[in-house]
Amino acid sequence: MKEENAHFSIKDWSLNDRPREKLLHKGSSSLSEAELIAILIGSGTHKMSAVALSRIIISDSQNSLDVLGKKSLKELMKYKGIGEAKAISILAAMELGKRRAMEMPAILPKITSSTDAFRIMQPIIGDLPHEEFWVLLLDNAHKVLEKKNISIGGITGTLVDTRLVFKKALEAGAVAMVLTHNHPSGSLQPSVQDQSLTHKLVAAGKLLDIKILDHLIITQQSYFSFADEGQLS
Repeated sequence: MKEENAHFSIKDWSLNDRPREKLLHKGSSSLSEAELIAILIGSGTHKMSAVALSRIIISDSQNSLDVLGKKSLKELMKYKGIGEAKAISILAAMELGKRRAMEMPAILPKITSSTDAFRIMQPIIGDLPHEEFWVLLLDNAHKVLEKKNISIGGITGTLVDTRLVFKKALEAGAVAMVLTHNHPSGSLQPSVQDQSLTHKLVAAGKLLDIKILDHLIITQQSYFSFADEGQLS
């Protein structure tokens, strides 16, 4: 689709239409995704403005920043006008957005369901190409005290040290926890090892009076909850 004013430089546009000026006068929230990316890349090509080029990139990403954030350096550099430096700028911005989403909000979130735990952990481990095991350490009101990474493994599994799990819980003064790990394959089916580990940690928690509320297997789009499926005991 031909973009309006695509052959003009942004410098030739009305002041109200220039992304940088628009941000200065109206705030960053007034800009579209394409305009924000245009600020990152700075310029387009001799036939296309930075905004027009950014609109194409966003369109090719299904109008989704999540899809755009998964593009590789080489994929971004396939666009005419996007060299290595511009592609790196886009990837860096996407990573900053992801890290911001991972930060704990000032008000401690409360775990009232498996969905609450999934929303906290999916941005952290849902897209990883390898397995990681994390725990959400909770107070008596089931508010999250800390998120702790216990282990990092390979594509098909990761080893978990029971002693380390409860060491982290005791250090944080936690009285409950939610276990989580990801399946890069996208499978939500718990393995025999997943089931064995869950039962082992639940039993250890009873001895230390630290309740295991749930164990989630997380993928990019969904999750499996041991508690919801009645498999936690």
